[in-house]
Amino acid sequence: MDPALVALFVGAALASLFMAWVIGAGSSGATPFAPAVGANAIGTMRAALLVGVFGFAGAVTQGSNVSEAVGSGLVGGISLPVAGVILVLVLGAGLMAVGITTGIPIATAFTVTGAVIGVGLALGGTPVWAKYQQVAAVWALTPLVGGGLAFGIASVLPRPGAPERCCVAVLAGLVGAVLANVRFSFLGAGSASGTVRGLVQRALALDGTAWGVAVTAGAALAIGAVVWWDVRRDEAGGLRRVLLALGSLVAFSAGGSQVGLAVGPLLPLLDEVGMVSTTAVLVGGGLGMLAGSWTGAPRMIKSLAQDYSSLGPRRSISALVPSFLIAQLAVLLGVPVSFNEIVVSAIIGSGAAVGGRSAVDARKIAVTVGAWVGSFALSFGLAYAIAALVL
Repeated sequence: MDPALVALFVGAALASLFMAWVIGAGSSGATPFAPAVGANAIGTMRAALLVGVFGFAGAVTQGSNVSEAVGSGLVGGISLPVAGVILVLVLGAGLMAVGITTGIPIATAFTVTGAVIGVGLALGGTPVWAKYQQVAAVWALTPLVGGGLAFGIASVLPRPGAPERCCVAVLAGLVGAVLANVRFSFLGAGSASGTVRGLVQRALALDGTAWGVAVTAGAALAIGAVVWWDVRRDEAGGLRRVLLALGSLVAFSAGGSQVGLAVGPLLPLLDEVGMVSTTAVLVGGGLGMLAGSWTGAPRMIKSLAQDYSSLGPRRSISALVPSFLIAQLAVLLGVPVSFNEIVVSAIIGSGAAVGGRSAVDARKIAVTVGAWVGSFALSFGLAYAIAALVL
């Protein structure tokens, strides 16, 4: 292979690793456990350790859908050249680094998506309108659905007639039902992906939709019963353990979603030359996110935890349940989504349920939404202009 081309590939790989590190050190590495740290359920360093481990696991077992969408599903009729991939990754990571250092809530999903589309269109690619509509719908509905669900849950949990041992157990059962149907890369027959529900059905030779519903219901009831017993036995400790479990699941989902932003642009290049497998690329991206979580996330977790310190375990649970559900939906659809948007929207919803309008800072919300929209517009504009002039 031409040494110049090898150097470009190495540069693209390094840019991907840098992007993965920035993602791990940024919002996806900090937001899953920030509510738990703010509620004094776990220390900052332990939270960074756990978010790194679970994020890596999610990246390896769930990262393929979003990675493939980012790599080949956003622009048609063209495969980005190596220089274009480097431009996408450096631009996306650079804008994220600016956001981390300045405190501006720049969203990773928006910057990378904008950069991929900008470079692809500048090089003669065609728009994939169906995918854009899907992505835009998820981005637009996330604050409404996530904030609405968090508002509803937080409105119920504090009520005297709704004891935590019952309400939290129901929420845990819902999460368990979803988790039983989440697709993992190693649970299918042969090399295909599969679900825990499918694995149980194959093991017990239970075919059919009815048995699938029964297995899902059994998982929900089992998890709900354990949580009911634990919270009834020790309310404070049980709520803390539920909060930590939810934080772990959100971190896992963050890994499955966000790794695609770092390694997705690389996949078409590597497929062309047959250098490494998708799994190996996901492992590399996961390790980059792991390093970012362990080295860069503690400072951001501590900073965000101060903002979330007034949440308490109930409001934190109210925020993390919809965060997990939306993140898994995005992974299933293969839509790059911002964890900053998911968690912030849920926090706002749970806060409004408890404190009313006085708990919602309209100006801060407007600035945050403006930063999200600006992230995409700036990334798209810069990527298109640079690609058109240089590549």
